[in-house]
Amino acid sequence: MRKILVLGAGKSTSYLLDYFLEKSATEQLEITIGDLKPDYIPDQIKNHPLCKVVKLDIFNDAMRKEQVQKSTIVVSMLPAHLHLVVAKDCLQFNKHLITASYVSPELKKLSQEVKDKRLIFMNEIGLDPGIDHMSAMQVIDRIRNQGGKMLLFESFTGGLVAPESDTNLWNYKFTWNPRNVVLAGQGGAAKFIQEDTYKYIPYHRLFRRTEFFDIEDYGRFEGYANRDSLKYREAYGLQDALTLYRGTLRRVGFSKAWNLFVQLGMTDDGYEVENSQGMSYRDFTNLFLPYSPTDSVELKLRHYLKIDQDDIMWEKLLELDLFNAEKKIPLTKASPAQMLQYILEDSWSLDDDDKDMIVMYHKFGYELNGEKHQIDSNMVVTGENRTHTAMAKTVGLPVAMATLAILNRKITSPGVQIPLQSEVYEPILAELEQYGIKFKEFEVTYLGYNPETFFV
Repeated sequence: MRKILVLGAGKSTSYLLDYFLEKSATEQLEITIGDLKPDYIPDQIKNHPLCKVVKLDIFNDAMRKEQVQKSTIVVSMLPAHLHLVVAKDCLQFNKHLITASYVSPELKKLSQEVKDKRLIFMNEIGLDPGIDHMSAMQVIDRIRNQGGKMLLFESFTGGLVAPESDTNLWNYKFTWNPRNVVLAGQGGAAKFIQEDTYKYIPYHRLFRRTEFFDIEDYGRFEGYANRDSLKYREAYGLQDALTLYRGTLRRVGFSKAWNLFVQLGMTDDGYEVENSQGMSYRDFTNLFLPYSPTDSVELKLRHYLKIDQDDIMWEKLLELDLFNAEKKIPLTKASPAQMLQYILEDSWSLDDDDKDMIVMYHKFGYELNGEKHQIDSNMVVTGENRTHTAMAKTVGLPVAMATLAILNRKITSPGVQIPLQSEVYEPILAELEQYGIKFKEFEVTYLGYNPETFFV
């Protein structure tokens, strides 16, 4: 039997574990799940005859190394900063490694050692990064094979709530790690290239520079820039492209409202708030407003942000209970970002029967035989419920498929890598279509950079 060790059994693993267990008999797989809180793993997983669950503290070196050594291949679904310690174990015991996370500089430094041992450390093989890479490279390679020259590539992905579960004014609920949502865009200016000109958007302006998209049957969306679009310029072979821009999708109006939190300072994660434990939502909001012996918190906030009482922005803030004096934040020594996250989770958590939605949108501009062309491509996936989400499906299935492909020696190139080669993306994209994860392509008039699509 071939032994797969899955480290971490969080929100993104429901489809991944189902996939492994469904194929366990035919593919001769034994699955071991190592997690700090195994009680949360569903009984149908724990009771499967080819599955074993162990309580595993990733910081317990002996326990972690024991499980890695006994495995054939390791799938790390842990937080990204923990992959390195697992990667070093995999190097020590000659095990392949798969993660859905971005390749860190520290992990990249191991590449030569990984190649020397003929190991495969496959990363960025989830949704974004992951499906975005594979679907982009499939079209880019096709264009190049026809003799075309890439001029433009834009890519946007959003984890959203499905229309039937869209029940708040923000048109948004948490479908992924809420902390990542609250801290989105921090850590430096967003950088990209448009019409052969480098562009930078500082954090305080990020959510007021949005591009609009229309997707058939699903309406209009907006996108804001990711932090660093340029790091994929060489990886995608787009050094000569005039435009390279990657971003995040939301429903129209979300970014403008989110910008209110940015302007107030509520998304700051750099300091602790004194007496955060037990603070009311109302007192938290008041932290960021000028003192007034007469004006209410509501009035001060409207004046500070220049929001009229009949503005939809005001309605969105009211909906979050930001002025509630009874609701308390239980967090000790919390940053403003952590406190805001707690408040938002109170309103934006998925109900048991809620459905989430993944939307991915690519734009390819290219020149072929002296003429300019454009392909727009999009993918929409809807989840089943709070557990089997579209996010878990689009993250977990590519990870699982890559794991099996490596075990079956269909992926053989060694090294620390991401899924940009046809030997990786062709079979995985084909199999994903069997699960309803499929792109629609449209030939449209080439527009290049169109400033009318941006709100500044």
